[in-house]
Amino acid sequence: MSRRSVNPGRRASEGGLPTVAGLLHPKSRSPPVLTIALLVLGVIVLIAYFNSGSGSLTLPPLPGVTVTSREAVTRAEGSCTSEVIQALPYLKKAYGSDMQKVLHVGPDSCTVVSNLLKEGKVEAWGVEPYDLEDADSSCKSLVRKGFVRMSDIKFTLPYRPDSFNLVVVSDALDYLTPRYLNKTLPDLARVSTNGLVIFTGNPGQQKAKVSELPKFGRPAKLRSNSWWTRYFIQTGLTENEGPLKKFEQAASKSNYKPDCQIFHLSS
Repeated sequence: MSRRSVNPGRRASEGGLPTVAGLLHPKSRSPPVLTIALLVLGVIVLIAYFNSGSGSLTLPPLPGVTVTSREAVTRAEGSCTSEVIQALPYLKKAYGSDMQKVLHVGPDSCTVVSNLLKEGKVEAWGVEPYDLEDADSSCKSLVRKGFVRMSDIKFTLPYRPDSFNLVVVSDALDYLTPRYLNKTLPDLARVSTNGLVIFTGNPGQQKAKVSELPKFGRPAKLRSNSWWTRYFIQTGLTENEGPLKKFEQAASKSNYKPDCQIFHLSS
């Protein structure tokens, strides 16, 4: 008795998994072209998965969906580092030649430093208090060249006294308790010859998301203008009146109204 052949597409209907032969069989339910396209797409997805460095799969965004980075989310929630970028033209008018050698301290320091270096006449360095795991290639290049350093600002900064004309701080002091502020603020003044410009959040702004807490260590403490003024006096820092007036004049001409509090202090 001759052995009866088995229809490849029949086994799938009987509860087993479909075979490649069954999928490509002319009588299978799905058109062969569609089936082949699905198989090719599956192979591409698997290749992308195994080639991803982190072991996670990143798919292209769907039409109409905007993918936002962690840094972009932070800025949208009231980042004072993005405020620094907007304020740079007014800082240059206020401080003039004192902007020749600048240190920025705070998250996303690479962005501030790269913007300052584009001027060509400014020497700029940065201190990044938090991890740089998500840094792009241009930021990593600044780190390799020594323009940006990772450093815990709760401890002494790795610079000699009077190393910079001006020190600009943003999104950093709001995350420190008074205990660490007592150490950090005098140290920031130590490395500056002509003053400090401090950007802090306004009370009422949205605090860092829960997902941001592992990065910052604790939620931001947004303090009032009067609190900071009293604290600066207690620390021995006085208002830098000359640059403050020039900054306010330049900002008012352009109708620039900062969302963050900006303090100009003598070092």
